[in-house]
Amino acid sequence: MSTKKRLYIICQSIGWGSYILIAYFLNQLSGVSLSAALILTLVSAFLLGMGISHLYREIIIRNDWLKLNIPRMIPRFIIGSLAMAVLFQLAYSGLTYFIFAGKKILNTAVVFQELAGWMILFTLWSLIYFFYHFFKNYKAEEIKNLRWEAARNEIELNKLKSQLNPHFIFNSMNSIRALVEENPKIAKKAITQLSNILRSNMLMGKQRLIHFSEELKLVHDYLAIEGYRYEERLSVSFDISPNSKHIMIPPLMIQTLVENGIKHGIAHLPKGGNLAIVAELEKDYLIISITNSGQYDANKKTETGFGIENTKERLRLLFSGKASFEIKNKNKTEVICIVKLPQNIDGNEN
Repeated sequence: MSTKKRLYIICQSIGWGSYILIAYFLNQLSGVSLSAALILTLVSAFLLGMGISHLYREIIIRNDWLKLNIPRMIPRFIIGSLAMAVLFQLAYSGLTYFIFAGKKILNTAVVFQELAGWMILFTLWSLIYFFYHFFKNYKAEEIKNLRWEAARNEIELNKLKSQLNPHFIFNSMNSIRALVEENPKIAKKAITQLSNILRSNMLMGKQRLIHFSEELKLVHDYLAIEGYRYEERLSVSFDISPNSKHIMIPPLMIQTLVENGIKHGIAHLPKGGNLAIVAELEKDYLIISITNSGQYDANKKTETGFGIENTKERLRLLFSGKASFEIKNKNKTEVICIVKLPQNIDGNEN
C-alpha cells in the first residue's frame, strides 16, 4: 500500500471516527442509554460515512473535478455534497429502521433535520478534501517554480562568472604588454604571477562563493601586476578585520571592483592616486569598502558599467536582497564602493 493511500485511509478513519465519538457523547448527554441498538447505529453511520465519502472521492477523481477552476468547481461541490447527503440519509434511515425492527417511526421533520446535518457533514468533508488537494497542488507548483528559478539563476550566475575571467585576463595582459618594452625582466615576473592567478582562478571556478581570504590573495597578486605598470603612481593600502577572512563572498567580486577603480579612476590621473580596501564586521554583515582616486559619473555607464552591473546582478542572484552594493563620490577627489554581505552564507559547489 502506498503512503498516499495509507494517509487517505487514516484521515478517513480519524474523521468519521471523531464524528461517531461526538454523536455518542451527544446521545449520552441527551439521556440515551448505551445499548446494542445504539452501538449498531453508530457503527452503521461510521461504515456508511467511510463508504459513501469514498464513492464521492471516486466520482471527483474520475470526472477530474480537481482540475477545474473554482467557479466551475463550486456548483459540482454543492450538488455532490447534497447528493451524498441524500444517499447517506436513505441508507441510514433504512438501516436504523431495520436495527430497531420497525419500531422507530420515520418522522418527516426529523428526516429533513438529519438530511441537513449530513449535508453539512459532507460539505465539511468536501472542503477538507478540496483544500488539501488545492494546497498540495499549489505547493507542488511552488516547488516547481522555485526549482526553475534556481536553475535559471544558476545559469545566469555561470554566465556572469564566465564574463569575468576573459575580462580579467584581457586587462591583465594589457598591463603586462605595457611592461614588455619598458622592463622585460619585470614583465616576465608579472607573467609568472598572472599564471599563478589563473591557476587559483581555475580551482575556485566551480564555487559560487569563496572565503574572503582567498579573494584577498587574488587582489594582492593583481595589484602587484598593476604596481609594476603604474609604479609610484599607484598607492595601495589594506585595513582588513582578521575576523572577516572566513566570510564567504562571490569570487572575483572585489578584484573586479579594484580593477574598475584603477582602470576608470587612477589610470586617468596624471599623478596617479590611492586605492584603499577596508573590511569590517558590523552585526551580521561584512562591510567591504573600496576607495580610489577619481570621480564617478553615473551617466557614463559605457565606461564603468561592466564591473558595477555584474556585481549588482551577482549579489541579487546569490543573496536574494540580503546583500547590497553602492558606489558614489566620497568627496571631490575620491570614489567609494561599499559592499554589504551577510555573514552566515555557505559556499557550495555548482
